[in-house]
Amino acid sequence: MKHQTSQLEFSRPLQVDRVPRLGSVEKLSAEPKELKALAKRMKLPALHALSAELRATPWRGGGLKVEGHLTADIEQVSVISLEAFRETVSLPVSRYFLPAGAVNDNDQEDDADPISNGWVDLGEVVAEILALDLDPYPRKPGEAFEEHVEIEAEPKPESPFAVLARRKGD
Repeated sequence: MKHQTSQLEFSRPLQVDRVPRLGSVEKLSAEPKELKALAKRMKLPALHALSAELRATPWRGGGLKVEGHLTADIEQVSVISLEAFRETVSLPVSRYFLPAGAVNDNDQEDDADPISNGWVDLGEVVAEILALDLDPYPRKPGEAFEEHVEIEAEPKPESPFAVLARRKGD
């Protein structure tokens, strides 16, 4: 039976029970159409490249451990100058998966995601990690807020003690 994917922008399904006991190395690279769709999803002007090298290893009898790194060439818009800029990011990947029945909400120890019908979508894992790491307020390297906008405060009412001290001096 072939794995059914919902319309994910970057789908690279891996059948968990086909991963060798000593693990496998999975190299992923997004195609131009996928990059465009991911940029739209992440609200980026452009995503120029996205690749990952991951090691998938069986974990805890039926589970899967995925470790490695991803590299992305992204374009963002600075919140200071409103200019677009490119940046290359490299992020670690570390995720754990267990069969759906083995994952429960009370299991804080593992932080494992459920395996969907015997498959883990490595492309979606990479896309999620990149999306979660994006700075919501990106700035071009070296940019900083330089001007302070000072709000005029209302004058503070004079202290009753200051009024008494002035009268005492009179």
